[in-house]
Amino acid sequence: MAKWKFEEAMQRLQAIVEKLESGEETLDSSMKLYEEGAKLSAQCYQMLDKAEQKITELAKIPDRGEESDEANL
Repeated sequence: MAKWKFEEAMQRLQAIVEKLESGEETLDSSMKLYEEGAKLSAQCYQMLDKAEQKITELAKIPDRGEESDEANL
């Protein structure tokens, strides 16, 4: 499966959900859509986890303004 951008993956997931909820797909088609959706969902969770980790790391970097305030104490 190709690597999607987060927004693209979410749009595709929404389209899959709509197709599955319509009830118009065959069982075989529904199973394939479900499998694709599960893979996209996992990919989205990975992207969100990476983004959260990056934000956590960035939050640990001290602000230059805070350093200068502490030095004046």
